[in-house]
Amino acid sequence: MRIRTGVAVGTAVLGGAVVITLLGTTLSLASEHSPELKAAVRGTAGTPQGRLPHAFLHLATYPDSMAGEHGSDGGAHPDWVSYGPTTTLQVPAHSEVTVTIDQYDSGGTIYNDYFAHPHGTVGGTETVNGKTVTGIDPDNVGHTFTLHMFPNSTQPDLFVSAALPAVADNAPTEKNGYQKPNVVTFSFITGAPGSYIWNCEFPCGTEYQSFGGPMSTKGYMSGTLKVG
Repeated sequence: MRIRTGVAVGTAVLGGAVVITLLGTTLSLASEHSPELKAAVRGTAGTPQGRLPHAFLHLATYPDSMAGEHGSDGGAHPDWVSYGPTTTLQVPAHSEVTVTIDQYDSGGTIYNDYFAHPHGTVGGTETVNGKTVTGIDPDNVGHTFTLHMFPNSTQPDLFVSAALPAVADNAPTEKNGYQKPNVVTFSFITGAPGSYIWNCEFPCGTEYQSFGGPMSTKGYMSGTLKVG
């Protein structure tokens, strides 16, 4: 079961994003080391920047922490929502990166519907269960994958956000014990090498306007992405 406090936050896009970014930077870096998942490069992709190496990542979001890097017992916080198989990611520079996320969790209404739409993705779109969309229902959000740079960084700008719809209450249960996921795929293009943080922007944690606990802890709903 996901953790919630129900505390409302501001709806200003810029203000909310800045606050969330600073929180994720401060807290995610202080947590334990996570194993690294390196994107697999398979061929090339035609892009507005010409043909580039095409790399792939496959992630999942879970309603607990018993299917990711914390082991089958869930580690210290088995009831915390989490990404898997890890939250430490590496992708190549000057490439198109395609990310597929199996979203197994429930959800609700997102505080800021800016994050119910993809941003920074190729074509400004994502696919949900094979259908290309430019946004999802803001009342039915499970999580987001939101990638951004450190404040005041001199590295190349890279802001990417994808919205992950919540799983329906009546979705069938699969062999892994979770309900059938919504499968979200999106692509973005990397530039020169750099180090970035990413987090979920759907508040389902504790404290800090619901952005504490799993939301701001590396290994759960926050992680790092290295381009290089």
